[in-house]
Amino acid sequence: MNINTAPGAVNRNAVNVTPGYMSGFGNSFETEALPGALPIGRNSPQNCAYGLYAEQLSGSPFTAPRGTNERSWLYRIRPSVKHSGRFIKVDAKYWRTAPCAEYDMPIAQLRWDPLPMPKAEQTFLQGVYTMTTAGDANTQAGMAAHIYLITKSMVDQNFYNADGELMFVPQDGNLRLVTEFGIIDIEPGEIAVIPRGVKFRVEIPGGPARGYLCENYGGAFTLPERGPIGANCLANSRDFLTPVAAYEDKETPTELFVKWGGSLFVTRLPYSPIDVVAWHGNYAPYKYDLRTFSPIGAIGFDHPDPSIFTVLTSPSETAGTANIDFVIFPERWMVAENTFRPPWYHMNIMSEFMGLLYG
Repeated sequence: MNINTAPGAVNRNAVNVTPGYMSGFGNSFETEALPGALPIGRNSPQNCAYGLYAEQLSGSPFTAPRGTNERSWLYRIRPSVKHSGRFIKVDAKYWRTAPCAEYDMPIAQLRWDPLPMPKAEQTFLQGVYTMTTAGDANTQAGMAAHIYLITKSMVDQNFYNADGELMFVPQDGNLRLVTEFGIIDIEPGEIAVIPRGVKFRVEIPGGPARGYLCENYGGAFTLPERGPIGANCLANSRDFLTPVAAYEDKETPTELFVKWGGSLFVTRLPYSPIDVVAWHGNYAPYKYDLRTFSPIGAIGFDHPDPSIFTVLTSPSETAGTANIDFVIFPERWMVAENTFRPPWYHMNIMSEFMGLLYG
């Protein structure tokens, strides 16, 4: 097996960007793992360098407005049509999808202890436990909140989710996400987002791992508007990191799993589908360090709404109403006159799923 990573055209260390990543949120990136693999001046030349295939991965309709149009051009050893064999439906175990009609959830606040790490070996696909769902994946609205418990790396296995994008929020143990676009390493205190349809596998380089998984059926996560806050603070674009190109030239039997319509399917391939040698575009996985979030708080009196702690938001068709808000409550000073420190009681039109990372 050969794993090849891009050297990068810019000395990233000079601007203090983590090696192996490119900085920015929603940027149009370009990266190549072999010199000359990325076409210049055109997307789909008659003959690609190294005998590669040009393929567009669309994350939005072709005619979406420029500000929300998402797509990337991939230059890969084999086109994705070669990744499609005879798919067989397999057991999704504890992974559920909205609408989850087989369970009646009580109308009440629920709490639970951390799920214990299993002693048996289980990969990411065997270790997703759904805690709650909302909406309907078939209408591309709503979400599911899961816990993942992983004791074994995926080996000769890859996966993509056709139901929605996935946000990984580690709580205990590190993850390595080997994606078509490159490699993402995250630890507790960081998050990673894998867009809908992107192939990847989950490895645990440092031992068992536990954390939260948000499955977003609706609009892709984006940065919230800052309004009167202005141009800075909250999550800043420069702190989001997208991986440089990396590929596998590996001809060994491989399983490719797909989640679609709430069901899990598998096909068998004679090679690895992680074979993108170069790519450019704005539809790609990324990671973010939650410790770089710059919070805003009360200075005089009273508490502002918790929306000021929104890191990422999934928009809905109704302006100002999110499909999902991903909110954190980080370390911060909260000092104000004539105000009791804990936030006020409130009822919310959105359901809340809360989890502890540390502290």
